[in-house]
Amino acid sequence: MGLNRFFSLNQLTRNSTISKSLRFYSVSTPNVKNPSIPGVRDIIAVASGKGGVGKSTTAVNLAVALAEVCKLKVGLLDADIYGPSIPTMMNLHQKPDIDKDMKMVPIENYGIRCMSIGFLVEKAAPIVWRGPMVMSAIEKLTRGVSWGDLDVLVVDMPPGTGDTQLSISQRLKLSGALIVSTPQDIALIDARRGANMFRKVEVPILGLVENMSCFKCPKCGENSYIFGEGGAHQTAKDMNMKFLGEIPLEINIRSSSDEGKPIVKSDPESASAKAYVNIAEKVKSRLEELEQERQAGPQILL
Repeated sequence: MGLNRFFSLNQLTRNSTISKSLRFYSVSTPNVKNPSIPGVRDIIAVASGKGGVGKSTTAVNLAVALAEVCKLKVGLLDADIYGPSIPTMMNLHQKPDIDKDMKMVPIENYGIRCMSIGFLVEKAAPIVWRGPMVMSAIEKLTRGVSWGDLDVLVVDMPPGTGDTQLSISQRLKLSGALIVSTPQDIALIDARRGANMFRKVEVPILGLVENMSCFKCPKCGENSYIFGEGGAHQTAKDMNMKFLGEIPLEINIRSSSDEGKPIVKSDPESASAKAYVNIAEKVKSRLEELEQERQAGPQILL
């Protein structure tokens, strides 16, 4: 079956057709009766209030670490419609197949089932869509995908705290959110906004990750704190969040991401890879704690 029968970009961009054939959801839409994705046990958002802090790199390496080290069945959803990065970082460039139920089949690499709008458009093609079209695309990329049985679906969120972020938080039953920031004050201000957004919609905060914590010189090994030191530690303490770890600014992280070879897979003995693995183990532990809390709590049926 052709992909265009399921997900037509032309259809999404013609307003007259959209209003007749697609249903849109926004922050004002009530939660659907069953907001979870069938077969997916936990859905976690990797988010930041600001772009350029390494959120997608963190999401990719977290997913690979959860699969490789924690031995979980993991999916990776690229929810950044305007700037999809997962196809490049996971070295995936083909279009997804369609199954007999007219759902897209995730494309797999490194043991991770992946889905991204980047699989459906040309690499340099701009996504010039208004909010309702973005919401329809997100709906197709979540419930219009045959994810199968997953322990964890990692969602690489778009930066900011706008309509898309709120709608994803409301329409998906998120198990928790991971906040990524650099140590500098200007990034931490937006990280606080992101954390507060999730708290307003009652999504548990799994913790804060400090990315680009320091630059480690490849020649002498000396650490230089380019973006400041200790900012994320203090922010986590001030906001009563768990501090999950520091990721240094290293050339190998950048080069491996550009090559589509996550550093957790390509250089597992590096300090960066070990830091990602440590964060993944803490995330897995926190999800287990939250599940125990949910099972222990009272259930109210209306």
